[in-house]
Amino acid sequence: MSARILLVDDEEIVIRSCLRILSDSIYVVDSVQSGAEALRKVDETDYDVVVLDIMMPKIDGLEVLQQVKERHPDVDVIMVTGLSQIQTAVKAMKLGAFDYLSKPFDPDEFKHVVDRALERRRLLEENRNLKNEVNSKYSFENIIGSSPPMQSVYRLIAKCAPTNSTVLITGESGTGKEMIARAIHYNSLRKDHPFVTVDCNTLSENLLESELFGHVKGSFTGAVANKRGMFEVANNGTLFLDEFGNIPLSTQAKLLRVIQEREFRPVGSTSTQTTNVRIVTATNKDLKAMVADGTFREDLYYRINVFPIHSPALRERREDIPALAFHFLKIFCGELEKPVSGISAGAMSMLTNHDWPGNVRELENTMHRAAILASDNIIRQAHLVSIIEPSPPSGLEVPRTSEDLKRIKKIAREKSVEDVEKLFIQETLKRNDSNVTRSAEETGMQRSNFQALMKKYNIRVRDTEYDPNDSESP
Repeated sequence: MSARILLVDDEEIVIRSCLRILSDSIYVVDSVQSGAEALRKVDETDYDVVVLDIMMPKIDGLEVLQQVKERHPDVDVIMVTGLSQIQTAVKAMKLGAFDYLSKPFDPDEFKHVVDRALERRRLLEENRNLKNEVNSKYSFENIIGSSPPMQSVYRLIAKCAPTNSTVLITGESGTGKEMIARAIHYNSLRKDHPFVTVDCNTLSENLLESELFGHVKGSFTGAVANKRGMFEVANNGTLFLDEFGNIPLSTQAKLLRVIQEREFRPVGSTSTQTTNVRIVTATNKDLKAMVADGTFREDLYYRINVFPIHSPALRERREDIPALAFHFLKIFCGELEKPVSGISAGAMSMLTNHDWPGNVRELENTMHRAAILASDNIIRQAHLVSIIEPSPPSGLEVPRTSEDLKRIKKIAREKSVEDVEKLFIQETLKRNDSNVTRSAEETGMQRSNFQALMKKYNIRVRDTEYDPNDSESP
């Protein structure tokens, strides 16, 4: 959309001159000759830039400027002054003007100032959009999963995010602990300040202390300049300490002081610095057991375990696997420019029955490889067998004779079909907001047959059996 500019000057000759200068541009330009009319136009139209003369009858430019900035702070105002009004122009800058031009002004100079104002506005808008995108991306509503364990996680995020409480996120590797930490930050009052991550597993003891607290020049070999630590970088924001269980005991003592006193000392420095950070930690280790073993400080454990959140393993929320699989498939097919949009029933059964020791990260990598291997628009079992080791359904005996093998194969087939049928009903109901009639229509089934499958797998919906628009409803 073209930028909109408003010219405000009581001299028609000045307006005509400005219109002529901007005539070759793609801007939409309006003009008025009084302050009152300018205020009315600004209230009615979304302008990007206002070019405003200071000396005007009745309502002068300074008053117009002040009211425009109060009502529409994002609008940039360029003031136009006479040579004798420089002091007034300085006052205008203090009131929020973007810049000023002295009459008579050079056409190129005028165009340059207008272009600078528009570029600044474009960058501000771009920055705002990026922030909104980041906030949206890490909104906890956008973490994929509707299973009861994930619903519990969402409730905990919503409870703790608006506070400054220290959070401990536990869970196996690959379960999305950092995603939870980011959701906490971007739904908190600190969301406009830094979110800083430190992986405590990848650094030696000395380097970890330098990373956390910073260091001064000459404090150790290789310290050729002062370095800010992450406690300083994350000031007023959130510091996420990942793999927290791997921090050495000596560093744990220094962290305890920072958490208690909100102050720290850079390596090699004699002076302390204060910090205002929210600390969120994550670990895949059993810190309570480490406390018992003497490998983790008990006092530090209680300091960080103010608000615990457990990130569930993928095998604990198998009903989320289809949604996650389709989410990753969409991402990778976009990157690979491949029209793969479906997952066969057999492949989905393999995905939902796998135990996923690497959790969501393993599922993501699996869908990436499957998308590469797919030759048409469907992910099939053949694309997964080299990644997922097929395992017999739980509870099946190991056959000893050919008759046993036939019997067990029949049971396995029936079990696989039942898994697919149940998943089919659950996902259809989810897509149709638990409306049975719409679900049956979408699948091309008779409503009675669809309900029979629901009854077979004891699938119930919340009061959605009754639909006032459905003649078959009771």
